[in-house]
Amino acid sequence: MTSDPLSILRQLISIPSVNPMGRDVSGDEFFEGRVTAWLAEYLRSQGMPCEIIETASGRCNVLTRVESNGGTGTVLLDAHQDTVPVDGMTIPPFTPTERDGRMYGRGSCDVKGGLAAMLSATTRLYHERPQGMPNVVMSMTCDEESTSLGINHLVDSWKNRTGSYQLCPQAPDVAIVAEPTELDIVVAHRGATRWKIRTAGRACHSSRPSEGTNAIYRMAKVLGLLEEYAAWLPDSRPAHRLCGPATLSVGLISGGSSVNVVPDACVIDVDRRVLPGEDSMTVRSEVIEFLRSRLDFELTHDAPYCLSAALGDELNGALAEDLRSSIHSVVGTRQILGVPYGTHASRTAAIGIPSVVFGPGNIAQAHTKDEWIETRQVIDAAEIYFQFCCQKSLRAT
Repeated sequence: MTSDPLSILRQLISIPSVNPMGRDVSGDEFFEGRVTAWLAEYLRSQGMPCEIIETASGRCNVLTRVESNGGTGTVLLDAHQDTVPVDGMTIPPFTPTERDGRMYGRGSCDVKGGLAAMLSATTRLYHERPQGMPNVVMSMTCDEESTSLGINHLVDSWKNRTGSYQLCPQAPDVAIVAEPTELDIVVAHRGATRWKIRTAGRACHSSRPSEGTNAIYRMAKVLGLLEEYAAWLPDSRPAHRLCGPATLSVGLISGGSSVNVVPDACVIDVDRRVLPGEDSMTVRSEVIEFLRSRLDFELTHDAPYCLSAALGDELNGALAEDLRSSIHSVVGTRQILGVPYGTHASRTAAIGIPSVVFGPGNIAQAHTKDEWIETRQVIDAAEIYFQFCCQKSLRAT
């Protein structure tokens, strides 16, 4: 198999790895299994080590490693295998199509372009073994788009010293996470706390609604209060200088069983974006208290199904500058900045690993109906990852 990054990208796009995002689904387009198998076959064809660790039923992380050649320390390159669903796409999602300097297809931007660039660079490092290079571990993780099973499993193995991963038994010295940043360096981003809020009612026939309690009407009151809270929140505390204000939104609602039955249950999903320095559980408690003090009925707040911490820029300054030097040698000057969305970098940073986000593609194209990535950026990213990993020393902070 060729290690050309665009060839790898074509292969990855053509293999579905859709994260069902909690939906009950069936079919071989869902989950990462087929991509995991392809990655394992690719690594073995290159003679590279391959470790596959199941993190949940049928969902696996894939690791490979390049041993140092006179250098010290370990660099982690991380990219996820999964994509968001393909509902509403206006192009064939799994047919890689190249035109006008772009590669189209689901996952091309988020994040199979970055995965292809990292894998190409790691393969080159393995075969060329530049003098002075540190250890390089590449992790290809599962479930980034939903509950982060893959990166959590990997980080927990280092945090708890379980030694679950033979190719990376200890935490690396620095981490670079692939996401579409247009070859800029992200050193800070917001996190997210997500949970379900439920209202309960009493069902009855809709011809006599006064005999029941309408859970949807109750939820309407909750939604009005959350809209009020969401308007108040951004100015209630200082915005982060790099990634903006705290926000809250409601993205899903479900309730009732039939139009002729007064509903006895309604549920919404809340998304609270967390700033660096905020605690992921404390911000949830603030919302719960706000609602409790203003309602005359009880709510049920499920345990959070997403607790993604924010990424601060306290630890990663030296790493960002070293990476910027590698970027400059390939494409010239790029920015160091913050973004409003979350990534795996907050998970690695949470246990003290200096971590940044860097990769090809523009976040504006991620998850879109005609998702694409600039092919030139994929090629340049592969060279930048390679050049960064060639350096003879790592500055952790």
